[in-house]
Amino acid sequence: MTGRFIAIVGASGVGKDSVMAALAARDPRLGLVRRVITRPADAGGEDFDGVSDAEFDAMAAQGAFALHWAAHGLRYGIPATVGADLAAGRDMLVNLSRSALPAAQARFDPCLIINLSADREVLAQRLAGRGRETANDIARRLDRADHALPAGVDAVTIDNSGKLDATVGAILRLLYPVKV
Repeated sequence: MTGRFIAIVGASGVGKDSVMAALAARDPRLGLVRRVITRPADAGGEDFDGVSDAEFDAMAAQGAFALHWAAHGLRYGIPATVGADLAAGRDMLVNLSRSALPAAQARFDPCLIINLSADREVLAQRLAGRGRETANDIARRLDRADHALPAGVDAVTIDNSGKLDATVGAILRLLYPVKV
């Protein structure tokens, strides 16, 4: 049995990490993949392993990543250990950049992509509330919010403008439909 590689994508501030944590807390069939990122471990936000560029290079050279990419001036890696979880039949939730989706689809089968969306006003409030970006940074992130997914990438879009429980319920129904 093979678990599903479930890529969660969407604009900055759409709530990817909150949705993923709530999904994993609600359903034990779902695991969370902890990313490796070239930023200080105490930078806040998601739960991640912070490394230097040199450490990231060494890890990549040693085959420590199933996927890796660059975005927003940082580098991100998905640990190769995700393969063991998938092989054991566990569905794994992964916060991915839209640019990494073609590589994810080529590497993992099955690969399900959930594209979270939210109203622009909601995104602006969430970005301001996390306190990590300047007003100019927020404006740039909002301008990129509507970027399309790469060509050839199929995704299910779920609106996360409202209550977290509604989004989690919609995704769980998508992943594990009740058979009658």
